[in-house]
Amino acid sequence: MSLPSTQFTKSSEHRNHVRESTGDRLFLILIYSSLTAIGIAVVYPMIYIISSSLSSGAAVIDGKVWLWPVHFTLDGYSAVFRYNTVLPGLWHSIIYSVGGTLLTVILTLLMAYPLSVRDLVGRKIFVWLLLFALMFNGGLIPFYIVVQDLGMLNTIWSQIVPFALNVFLIILAKTFFQASVPQALREAAEIDGASDFGFFMRIVIPISKPIIAVIALLTMVTDWNSYFPALIFLNSTSLYPLIMVLRSILEFNNVSMGGFGFMSTLSPQELIYYQNVATLLKYSLIVIGSIPMVALYPLAQRYFVKGVMIGSLKD
Repeated sequence: MSLPSTQFTKSSEHRNHVRESTGDRLFLILIYSSLTAIGIAVVYPMIYIISSSLSSGAAVIDGKVWLWPVHFTLDGYSAVFRYNTVLPGLWHSIIYSVGGTLLTVILTLLMAYPLSVRDLVGRKIFVWLLLFALMFNGGLIPFYIVVQDLGMLNTIWSQIVPFALNVFLIILAKTFFQASVPQALREAAEIDGASDFGFFMRIVIPISKPIIAVIALLTMVTDWNSYFPALIFLNSTSLYPLIMVLRSILEFNNVSMGGFGFMSTLSPQELIYYQNVATLLKYSLIVIGSIPMVALYPLAQRYFVKGVMIGSLKD
């Protein structure tokens, strides 16, 4: 004899219901409270910066902005395109990031794939040399002397070439190739008459989109947010990337009226206005400088996660 449907539903709910103890409930409350606090600590500064960039300079200076924009205005974003060092800095950041990423991806793949081939002569020696380079380095002064002797000081090449090869990314790509490109596939391609380079270009590269996305994303984020190479190797402010312009404005409050194109004396009202705009310029620059990387990650997220997971497996 079968149970009525209502009685069966009640008995199923009773079996699926797990009685929580007081300790479990307190533990869950602690977990959710911690996650909420961490979430607020991460999200609130972003909300504050965006709200400040959309508020009037007087409201920001007076501390009236807490969550929502006060006296909504786009003067800060207008000032970004009027201040004479911002657009050149943005252009240089794009050049350094895109150029550095392309060079890093090419060199990493060309070096990682041969190291993943088991019958490569001297493979273990090259791997140990890479591990040694990963753990030890000559320091900043020898590095600076090498860049100087190569004639790259105060040039765009000093921001691209010296940092093009990353040992960690090579090891990550090597592990990916070992896990994703079976030896039997390479042997089958050789039987069909494919050369090593042809196999690399026609078969290895198309199946390597995840690791290429990982290398490209990590490199571009690092190059976009890094100001240390520019600080060390660039003497001319005309070659500064956007992050250096932002650093100058945030750390040294270096916003001049000449940057807006004013060389003559301003009236008191105009001076107050541009002082307020200079305050908004800081927050607007932070938002604009963050947009490219924030927009890039969702586009590469699928390949990025897959590449990291596959690259973490050992063949």
